[in-house]
Amino acid sequence: QVQLVESGGGLVQAGGSLRLSCAASGRTFNVYNMGWFRQAPGKERDFVAAVTWSGGSTAYADSVKGRFTISRDAAKNTIYLQMNSLKPEDTAVYYCATSFVYGLQLREAAYDYWGQGTQVTVSS
Repeated sequence: QVQLVESGGGLVQAGGSLRLSCAASGRTFNVYNMGWFRQAPGKERDFVAAVTWSGGSTAYADSVKGRFTISRDAAKNTIYLQMNSLKPEDTAVYYCATSFVYGLQLREAAYDYWGQGTQVTVSS
C-alpha cells in the first residue's frame, strides 16, 4: 500500500505563509492524482486541492483559490501545498491522500490512502 507522511505544519500569524509537504512511498506507480484535505475541530473533512501526477492538472476549493498552490516533485515522490495569505479559518489538520481514479477528484470517497495529518494553526 501507499504510505504518506505530511510535514510543515505549525503556528503562523494571519497573513503569513506555510508550505506543507507530503512524501509518498510504497506502491505509488499507478497513483493518478494526489490531494490535500483539511479538518477543523467539530467539522467534517473538506477538499482543499488536488493535482494529477503525470500531467500536473490542478483543482482548488473556492475558499483557497488565489492563496494556495499545489505542486508535485516526481523525483522525490512528494507533493506540496504552498499556503499564502493565511486566515484564522484555515486552521485545521491537513491531510494528503492518493487516488487511483482517472481525472481530478474532489470527493473524499475517491481517495484510498491517507497520511496522519499535520496541524496548521493561524492566529489573528
